Amino acid sequence: MAKLSDKTEHQFRSGCSISRTLEIVGDKWTLLIIRDLMWHDKHTFKDLQDSAEHMPANILTTRLNRLMEWGLIYRTPYQDKPVRYTYHLTEAGLKTETVLLQIMQWGHENLGGGKYNPETRQSLSAN
Repeated sequence: MAKLSDKTEHQFRSGCSISRTLEIVGDKWTLLIIRDLMWHDKHTFKDLQDSAEHMPANILTTRLNRLMEWGLIYRTPYQDKPVRYTYHLTEAGLKTETVLLQIMQWGHENLGGGKYNPETRQSLSAN
């Protein structure tokens, strides 16, 4: 399993920590995958693909591979023929929770979000 510190050979476009982080997780889908793994108990490819956002299979495959490459998730086989995997957050992946909670809070306060409370793992009424 790769670790973030093992990626010293990666050529980032910028020396800025925000820019570097966004290079890894700043697309439309990646944080939603992390969200589903962290709070929605979605751990198979099918479960992740069938999330509320209906992510296309090719994009999900690409994002899962990137997250594994960067050491934010790992996979374990649960079926042999054909081989199928469950996906889980690593320690580094779990550390994104505080950032996701802050993004969620900002969305609740400024965009009328509020469909889910990760502390209670229950849906909320949308405002």
